[in-house]
Amino acid sequence: MSTSSARRQRKWSQHVTESSDALDLRHGIFDKSPQAIARSLKSSAEHSKRRKSAPFRSAMSMLDFYINRAGKSLSATRRARLGKAKNALRKAFGKPTIAGE
Repeated sequence: MSTSSARRQRKWSQHVTESSDALDLRHGIFDKSPQAIARSLKSSAEHSKRRKSAPFRSAMSMLDFYINRAGKSLSATRRARLGKAKNALRKAFGKPTIAGE
């Protein structure tokens, strides 16, 4: 595999995050507080004209996508913050929260 080919394969998730048909996200949103992440994802999901499903599903899908793509490189602190963001997002959409997240 060539170097440029390997680079493209590693960067596909960044491309999806930046140009997804699901949502238009603000740069650096996943580095904020759980409440700020939830507010931004909710706002983006509600205002997006390109999403393919309900706002809650689109917002949660993007958050899950980010968590899953970060994988093992995600620190325990950031993983916990993103878990709290999931509950904050559920709360923002009036959905029941999940204990332990």
